[in-house]
Amino acid sequence: MKKRIFTGAATALVTPMNSDGSVNFERLASLTDEQVKSGIDALVICGTTGEKSTLGYEEHVKVIETAARANAGRVPLIAGTGSNDTVYSVGLCADAEKAGADAFLMVTPYYNKTSQKGLVSHYYYIADRVSKPIILYNVPSRTGVAIKPETYMEISKHPNIVAVKEANGDISSVAQTRYLCGDELNIYSGNDDQTVPIMSLGGIGVISVMSNILPELMHKICAECLAGRFAAAAELQIKYTGLMKALFSDVNPVPVKAAMNLLGMNAGPCRLPLCDMDKAALENLKLKLAECGLK
Repeated sequence: MKKRIFTGAATALVTPMNSDGSVNFERLASLTDEQVKSGIDALVICGTTGEKSTLGYEEHVKVIETAARANAGRVPLIAGTGSNDTVYSVGLCADAEKAGADAFLMVTPYYNKTSQKGLVSHYYYIADRVSKPIILYNVPSRTGVAIKPETYMEISKHPNIVAVKEANGDISSVAQTRYLCGDELNIYSGNDDQTVPIMSLGGIGVISVMSNILPELMHKICAECLAGRFAAAAELQIKYTGLMKALFSDVNPVPVKAAMNLLGMNAGPCRLPLCDMDKAALENLKLKLAECGLK
């Protein structure tokens, strides 16, 4: 059985910005502390929700360092270090580890993409050169390439590759991956609205966007699943499905930052090319927050 980096809910943390678009490191530290005190099970820094793609290299490392210092080892801290440049990713992993990362989240190569054979070579090359465990990140809607279940089976043979954040939206594929890999690859849902279905197939948690605003809820949904109380977990997920959908009514993390700002959580703006939500989507987000008792 592969090592479990965490079980339950991890927050894919936003990177709070100042009004001029610079990183608000003071708010990042306080936000990290708030998340940990809420009972969240882990934190993911510099992922998609953390706007990794627009962070400069030094900023990227400083964000990890700031969150690690604020976390002070209380929960696992997972750093986004994936790239479409294999060698670049190795270097970033080394600096992320020095900054305090406990594990790495590695998205599939994007734009130049690669074949399934290339995915195996890419991940093996990195895993051979790092000492911390790796979570693969499969999000074909963004990258244009998907990891197939048969490829997971091959990649999971490497001892440093322990899990996947699965955001391909295909439950049948998740079931096939679970069948082929068993306990050699832990599975986390990469979509809030698929948390219960994936955990019912043996997944061990979720890397969540919604837990930026409702960490206790996402922790509870996962705790119910881990205790085998799937009906109770499903009831909670269904209750908040409207809000989950509203948080993806524009490109992530645009809606979740908007929600946090509406709730006085001071997430600040997104960096270009991401921009503000249109009026109709924003009004719907406000409605869904109110329906869930959030104002």
